[in-house]
Amino acid sequence: MNLPTTIGVIIVAVIFVAIVAREIYNRKKGKSSCSCGCSGCAMKDKCHPEK
Repeated sequence: MNLPTTIGVIIVAVIFVAIVAREIYNRKKGKSSCSCGCSGCAMKDKCHPEK
């Protein structure tokens, strides 16, 4: 691999790791990643089970 390809792969990997880390952080804080407005959804219990 040449230098520009390596830099591109590193940038994509850093973005991916940041997204995954943010999702883990939000899940530990009890925040949902669902932004669909599930309050009236028939499948709400599948997406957001009660604790």
